[in-house]
Amino acid sequence: MVQLESTKCSFLFCLGVCILICSAIYLKAKIPNTPIPSTDLSSQTTPAPQSCDILPPATPGFTWQRKDCKKISYETKPDANCSLLQSDLHFITAPLSKEEDDFPLAFIITIHKELETFVRLLRATYAPQNVYCIHIDAKAPEEYKTSVRNLAGCFPNIFVASVNEKVTYAGFSRLQADINCMKDLVKSPTKWKRVINLCGQDFPIQTNLELVRYMQGSKWKDRNMTPGIRQPPTMKHRTEFQYKEVKGTHVAPKGKGQKKGPPPHNLTMYFGTAYYSLTKPFVEFVLNDKVAKDLLEWSRDTFSPDEHYWVTLNHMKEAPGSYVEGEWEGNVRAIKWKDQEGTVHQGCKGTRMSSEHFLL
Repeated sequence: MVQLESTKCSFLFCLGVCILICSAIYLKAKIPNTPIPSTDLSSQTTPAPQSCDILPPATPGFTWQRKDCKKISYETKPDANCSLLQSDLHFITAPLSKEEDDFPLAFIITIHKELETFVRLLRATYAPQNVYCIHIDAKAPEEYKTSVRNLAGCFPNIFVASVNEKVTYAGFSRLQADINCMKDLVKSPTKWKRVINLCGQDFPIQTNLELVRYMQGSKWKDRNMTPGIRQPPTMKHRTEFQYKEVKGTHVAPKGKGQKKGPPPHNLTMYFGTAYYSLTKPFVEFVLNDKVAKDLLEWSRDTFSPDEHYWVTLNHMKEAPGSYVEGEWEGNVRAIKWKDQEGTVHQGCKGTRMSSEHFLL
């Protein structure tokens, strides 16, 4: 009996030692001494929290599939790990269909603030067969410019415009920013079919494939999309009087109501949106045709020239892909104007997310 008790004690002692050793091995594997790999653009970040408080309440009967989130710093560094960046931010790395691969798009994105919002936009619109020209407002902070340039350096089809303007809202500089990108895009090795312009606070509501199919539909195939109408009386002051840019702040009348001369080449003026979808031949026409260049020069002292320039040229029969009979057709962007709430639409129903988190 004594021998049995001794054997039992020895067994329990060995079992206890084994448990302690296994626990130590487990804890060492569970909590590494080295930092957790990063999802930061600069390649280091903090571990993901147990739960994420930025998700809105789920619809009754449904739950969110994933509730964890990660804090991300969007300040890129020159030595950023580009492969890790592309992977962690889930950039598409191969064309999703032959249809899209055969119809590459060009994007002009004008930005000046909110780096995180820009990265979200870029990731949402990105496809490796497309090409992207980023125009950074020359007034933007140097740290912001550097981060954007470092990000663009991780992709062969993303570049910063060779000339960047000090953009003033409603000023000629806003139109010139697009022209600068167009000059760069026509030199791109990417054989893009159409160009679309965006601002840094936009976000797509269609996939790349949906855009391609829409622009290749019977109505818009080989036709420019510049929604607008013949200039109404309420907008004539924009081109009948001279304006000047107070750089970086606003556009103001020049003198005491100084009048402009008539538009060049007896052009009929139109008014429309500053946003478009243009064919490549039309872009080449804009950059090289005398009428287009004369209208551009004449527009320097007008108010918000990007809202008459594209649509006016697109109503010229001589312009490639022109739509002379066109008016407000063309779904280039969805906007809910505040002054139309309750009549044209019923307001915005989205939920604002924390600007400090990026849901992965």
